[in-house]
Amino acid sequence: MLDMAPASCVDGDPQLCAADVARGVIRLLLRHDLTAMTEVPLEGGRRADLMAIDARGRIVVVEIKVSRADLLGDGKWPDYLDHCDRYFWAVPAGFDLQPLMGAAFLPERTGIIVADRYDAAIVREAHTTPLPAHVRKRCTLAFARRAARRLTALVDPEGVGLAG
Repeated sequence: MLDMAPASCVDGDPQLCAADVARGVIRLLLRHDLTAMTEVPLEGGRRADLMAIDARGRIVVVEIKVSRADLLGDGKWPDYLDHCDRYFWAVPAGFDLQPLMGAAFLPERTGIIVADRYDAAIVREAHTTPLPAHVRKRCTLAFARRAARRLTALVDPEGVGLAG
C-alpha cells in the first residue's frame, strides 16, 4: 500500500507526498460513487497506484506522479490502459501540467486530477474506452478478491497467508 508516513514525500516537501495525493483523489472518487483501492497489482506485473470501480462496474486507474522526473521516466503506464475504462494522472497542486498535454501522454485518452491531502479536482476528463466483457470480468474479480483479502488481513493478519 502507499506509505502514509512522511518518508513518502519527495525531497521532504509535504506538498509532494504521493500518499496525500492519493487521499485527496480517493475523496474525489467517493463523491463520484467510485470505490478505490491503493497499490493494485495488475496482470503483467504492473501495479496501479489507485484502481476504482463504480456501481456499473466501470474501472478507473489513477497513476500518481509527484515529480517531473518520475512522470517523464515512466514508460510502463500505457500498459495500464488495458485494465481500465478510464485513466487519470493525479498530481499535486502546483505541478507543471505541460508535459501531460504532449502527445506522448495521450491527452485525447487520459484525464488529469490535481489533488492535495483534503480534496481533488478533475482538470481534464478522461475519455471512456469500454473494456471488453471478458477483461472487465477478470479485472473486477481480481479487484474484489484483493479487497476481500485486505479486509481479512484486518481481522486475522496471520490468516491471509493460509490462502492458496
